[in-house]
Order: sequence, then structure tokens, then C-alpha cells
Amino acid sequence: MEKVLLVTIDSLRADHVGYHGYERDVTPNIDEHAARGSRFTNAHSHVGGTRFSFPGILTGVTPMMYGGHERISADQTLVSEVFHDAGYRTGGFHSNLYVSGQFGYDRGWDEFFDSAPDESATSKFRKWAKTNLDGVVLDVLKKGYDFLESSQGMNVGSYHVPADEMTDRAIEFVEDTGDDPTFAWVHYMDVHHPFLPPEEYQREFLDEPVSHEESIRLRRKFIENPDDVTDEEYQTFIDLYDAEIKFNDAEVGRLLDAVEHEWGDDYLLALTADHGDHFLEHGYFGGARLLEVKNHVPLFVSGWDDEGEYDELVGLTDLPSTLVDSAGLEIPDNWFGYTLRDLVFDGEWERTDVIGGYRDEDGEHIRVRDSEWNLVVHENEPDALYHLAEDPGEHENVLDEHPDEERRLRKRLDTHRQLVESTMAEDVERPDMSEDVKERLRRLGYKE
Repeated sequence: MEKVLLVTIDSLRADHVGYHGYERDVTPNIDEHAARGSRFTNAHSHVGGTRFSFPGILTGVTPMMYGGHERISADQTLVSEVFHDAGYRTGGFHSNLYVSGQFGYDRGWDEFFDSAPDESATSKFRKWAKTNLDGVVLDVLKKGYDFLESSQGMNVGSYHVPADEMTDRAIEFVEDTGDDPTFAWVHYMDVHHPFLPPEEYQREFLDEPVSHEESIRLRRKFIENPDDVTDEEYQTFIDLYDAEIKFNDAEVGRLLDAVEHEWGDDYLLALTADHGDHFLEHGYFGGARLLEVKNHVPLFVSGWDDEGEYDELVGLTDLPSTLVDSAGLEIPDNWFGYTLRDLVFDGEWERTDVIGGYRDEDGEHIRVRDSEWNLVVHENEPDALYHLAEDPGEHENVLDEHPDEERRLRKRLDTHRQLVESTMAEDVERPDMSEDVKERLRRLGYKE
């Protein structure tokens, strides 16, 4: 396969996708292309967060391996590098700064757009203020900045590049590829909060469009005061989320129309999400969590001679192996996923669980999820075991009732920790980020 396209959508929950059974018609283009390919209905990110998920999607490793969620190590191999070394033209287009060149993701691309900002006057002022103003004045400035968003609903600063502009950039690259073997990756951010969909898409779900200011105020309420969210506000939030999905789906459709015009039908397409999202099912919104609603993602691959549906457990580390195997290229030894072609064409599948974890100021957080159970282990918080077969919503912690299952799954975590330790690299310190980068990440809800 000499033309390969990977599309990823930030924060797209599997249960808000049509071919997964969602009752609203929010993904007609995605559904149409999924119907032409292999649909993997039990696919999961290893940890539900962008910087924890993309090491799997682009380098075939779980988040803590090689210290991958801090930055990409020189010991890791990006999927772009595999294609580039094989003579493919490579292009990557996105605007999530956790997947930027600063974090090591710019290797192996002929063309790479990550929207990383030049240091602006505002950024320089923040840096000057941090150095020259005392803590009290800085605190006042920060509180005033937050007040503009939470009370006035002002969209202070840029969050991400919108889907229509991202599509334009990707189409320009595709139109320039000619007959060259090509690998392209496009990541869309619009489904990530804050939800600011165009009015025409809001009107499909709302009687009257919601202003950007009101949407941003509502986002802050979900984050800061979730217990006070009313039923009406909750539905409005879901409507805005679905409107963003519909807008994003339209842009995916426009991209694929252009791809087929330039490349014809002989290309491989894979589409997934880096993670889902929480909508107060467990009392909170957002955050890098280890439960199903944050980790269950859509995944399909088209371009093979197959239109099947598969419910075997799949991890996103399986995606890069699948892409390069489909192109007839060798899977790197330092990738730890499986090629989905083994499942589709040979009926063989080795994966028995999805494991992932991360470290923050509160210590280690790690989980192992198999076909029936999800064990979540925290260094400084209570652990939990959920029986997914009986409690798919993960509302009842049955850790004390099933000691045998707990021991079995903890052994799997111990084995994975040994693997993580064996891959630790020395060049994985998180890079110093500019004030602009930090601010954009913070406004997207990340702790920066």
C-alpha cells in the first residue's frame, strides 16, 4: 500500500459515534467509510489523555515506556520515521502542543505543522512578570485572567487550529504528493473542550445557538462546580459536544473526498481518537483518567478487502504496527503492539489486555483492562477493581470481593512495570515550554 492516511480526533468518545450505536446522526462521513472497512469496536487508549495516548499511536509503546509521556526519546521510533526511511513522503498536521516538535514528535516528517507559537509580546510580558513581579501581584494577574473566562466567558487566547483550516493544510499536502508513496497524519482538536462549534452545526441540536462566551462559562462550571450543573446545562453541553463532532465529521468528509480525488480508491485509511471524555458520570469532567468512558475509542481501518466487525480487545499501540505492516514494511523491534492484519486475515490475536499508566505529582497511576475486568492502581489513592461484564459503567468497586482476580491482574501490572523499567531512557526530561505554550495547554484544561 503506497498511500496511507491516519486521521485522529481528540476526545471523541466511542459511544458518540454512529457505527457504535449512537442515536444521533453526528458522524455520517465517518460511518460511511467505516462501513467499507474493518471496525474494531473494543479499541482502547492505554491512558485517557493526549500526552499519554500518542506515544502508543505514533511510537507503538505504552505511556511510561521510555518515559514517553514526558517527551519522545531518541530510543523510540516514530511511525513517520519508518515511512520516511522507506522512501515515503510524510506529512503531519495538528495543533495539540503535547504532540509538538518540542516533545520530540517532529522527526521523520517532510512537512510538519504543529501550530507551536513564536514567542509573542504577551508571552514575553508573562516571562518578564514572572521574573520581576512579586507573588501577590502575579496572583492578582492570574485571578483576573481566570475571571475573564469564568465570569465573562471571554475566549482569552487561541486554543487550537479549527478543523477547516487543518483540512485545508492536509489537502494542500495531498494534492502535492502526485504518484509518490505517501504517509499523512491529520489530528483534529475541535471535539476537545471548550466546545465552540459553528452556528450551523449548533442549530442541528439546539433551538438557538450558544455564544462562545456562554459555552466557555459552562465549561468552567463543569470543571469547577460539577455538582451545580443543571439538567438543562448538561444537555446543552452534550449538544455542543455533538455539534463539534458533526462539524469535525464534515471536515473529515471533505478531506477524504480530496484524498480520493487525488489518490483514487487504492489507499489505506485508519481513523481513531486519542481518548474519550468524562461527562460527570463519575462526578467530574475531563482529566486523564483510567476508566472506560475516557479510554474506549472508535477505530476502523479501510482499504483492505474486508468489511468485518471485531470485538476483540485492541490497544492503540496496535495501530502503528498495523499501518506499516499494511504497507509491507517491517515492524520495528521497539514497538510493542500487534498488527491488526493478524486478526482480520488470519483469525489470530495475541492481545489479552490493555495496560497503561502515568506519573504525576501524586505518584504512579496505572491500570490493566482485560475482557472482563479493569484494575486501577494508584500510588497515593485507593485502588479499584471493576467487573465490566456486570458493571460496564464502573460504578461499583469490587476489589474486596474478588481477591483472586486482583492478584492475577496485579501480576500483569508487575510484569509491565519490569518492561517499563527495562526501557527507561536518559533523555526524557520534559522540555522547557514557552509561556504561550503553557497558556494554551492550560486553557485546554491541561495542568500547565
